[in-house]
Amino acid sequence: MRAFDYSKIPSELLCSEIINMVSAIHEYKGKQALFMEAKPDILDAMLEIAKVQSTGASNRIEGIYTSDERLNAIVKEKVEPRNRSESEIAGYREVLQLIHENYEYMTPRVGVILQLHRDLYAFNPTVTGGRFKNADNIITENIDGKERIRFQPLSAFETPDAMERLSSTFIEALNAEVHNPLLLIPMFIFDFLCIHPFNDGNGRMSRLLTLLLLYRSGYSVGKYISLEMIIEKTKITYYEKLEESSNGWIDSKHSYLPFVKYYLEVLFNAYKEFSSRVDHFHNKALSKPERVRQLFDSTLHKLSKKSILEKCPDISMSTVELTLSELLKEGYIIKTGAGRSTAYIRNSDYDLRNRP
Repeated sequence: MRAFDYSKIPSELLCSEIINMVSAIHEYKGKQALFMEAKPDILDAMLEIAKVQSTGASNRIEGIYTSDERLNAIVKEKVEPRNRSESEIAGYREVLQLIHENYEYMTPRVGVILQLHRDLYAFNPTVTGGRFKNADNIITENIDGKERIRFQPLSAFETPDAMERLSSTFIEALNAEVHNPLLLIPMFIFDFLCIHPFNDGNGRMSRLLTLLLLYRSGYSVGKYISLEMIIEKTKITYYEKLEESSNGWIDSKHSYLPFVKYYLEVLFNAYKEFSSRVDHFHNKALSKPERVRQLFDSTLHKLSKKSILEKCPDISMSTVELTLSELLKEGYIIKTGAGRSTAYIRNSDYDLRNRP
């Protein structure tokens, strides 16, 4: 019988690297109240953007796609889903909204987890959600056209009891307030993924549970910066760290360190991005065109109109387009790509050419 014990934190997680990262996240959390003093309309805009990003990214990780236009319309409930992929996207939207509104009342017991999984498939009549797997499953990967078993989760027979023990021991550890939730939460999520309790939807459920548990512990950055999108952008690393940590899991001879470190990095990067955006909003001395210009000053990456609007949700499309036109005429930025691939990048030779 696979044991779960969160009453003790493995010594490997008490290394200086993890402790320093936890401390840095705590500092951001301490400033969180100050961040929330940004204009409510700006935070609301960030929230709406994050909903679309989170819903799209979490589903794309699992190979579930639709167009950007359809995704935006589904998340905003302007259209009904028209196929299985869109039904699952709509289900994710519903659970995400439920967590945003009711996380304080949702203790992560088995009944709550099952209900969230049921709601995940509320728009998909071909899948019965809210039930643990009824057949053993394996996690495979395809390498050079050859499929290999990467991990063997618990059997269907063992799963209900394992989930009860996982949930109860985790809640006991949180209530004891002995260990930092920032260590307990990724440990719980990792064990959940290793149990792989459902026939389908385990990855998406793990990300929804991550948000639920972080919100309940006071870490609400995922409402405004999409953690799912950060995971999507680092998907290869995510799967690598999951595999590293899962070796020996069935015999409790695994290492939590790779997976926990990765999850803390995701949370840290989300807070760093949130801090940067709020600081950008608070720079009242700059006009809106000057703030768009400042975005190019602060990065070497290409910026699309969409990414500029996401970073500055209080600036209209017309202002962004006018500013980009002026910056292009000035030679301050360079246009790259065409059509949907159009983006803009800081002209690194501008200062040299315009030096007095």
